[in-house]
Amino acid sequence: MTDLAQRVHDELMQAIEKDQLVLPTLPEVALRVREAAEDPDVSIPDLVREISNDAALSARLIKVVNSPLLRSRQEITDLSMAVNRMGIAYTANLATGLAMSQMFQATSDVIDRKMREVWTRSTEVAGISHVLCRHYTRLKPDQATLAGLVHQIGVLPILSYAEENSQLLRDSISLNLVIDRIHPLLGDRILQAWDFPEPLRHVPSEHLDFQRNSASVDYADIVQVAMLQSLSGTQHPYAQMDWSGISAFAKLGLNPADEQEDEDLSAEMEAAMQLLA
Repeated sequence: MTDLAQRVHDELMQAIEKDQLVLPTLPEVALRVREAAEDPDVSIPDLVREISNDAALSARLIKVVNSPLLRSRQEITDLSMAVNRMGIAYTANLATGLAMSQMFQATSDVIDRKMREVWTRSTEVAGISHVLCRHYTRLKPDQATLAGLVHQIGVLPILSYAEENSQLLRDSISLNLVIDRIHPLLGDRILQAWDFPEPLRHVPSEHLDFQRNSASVDYADIVQVAMLQSLSGTQHPYAQMDWSGISAFAKLGLNPADEQEDEDLSAEMEAAMQLLA
């Protein structure tokens, strides 16, 4: 690491250990939707009422439910129909994930570009995760989508720190070194603070553990494969690794050496990635 990266790394680690680092909070609409969905007595009209306070989120949910991923026999024209089609848990997870896009904005151009880059990668991984989950596992596609959207959430507080640190802001190499080293740990901390479901809480760190081998396929496996597939064909160091020994592929029933032959599946992944962007 560079001297600057090491210094910033040490400062952030100390702040984390002392619980002094300010972690991001979910947007208000996401908090309200999650709280409503966790109420065992909640009704679909109750959830619709919470979501309808955010016109942009309402429109995106209607767009998703009419997409090739979830399309029903009849066109969905309003939010109530959309929530009825998806169900309360699915709607809440998707609404939480989509609302998070509001968090990836910054006041400086450098950090704003970096945040948009992270969000774009997250939506790509989320879209691929949704399709992989639905076709190759019995896990919940809405949870897989949410797992993909939060797998890099630990980058946010580092970028917020960089906005207040002009030296780090000017040194992109040091900034990237700090991000790579710390964001998985911070991601786990954030999801714990947000009281995310246990199966998702360690996705930020576990999706980067290429030696892990859980007893059965889980959301970290799905996000790991989705992340690697999103990097396929690039110059990224993960794309240059030998994927044959990564157990997540085998647990999904995939052979990383095979070219993606299913054109319909590829098209579905592409559609899912565009949909969430």
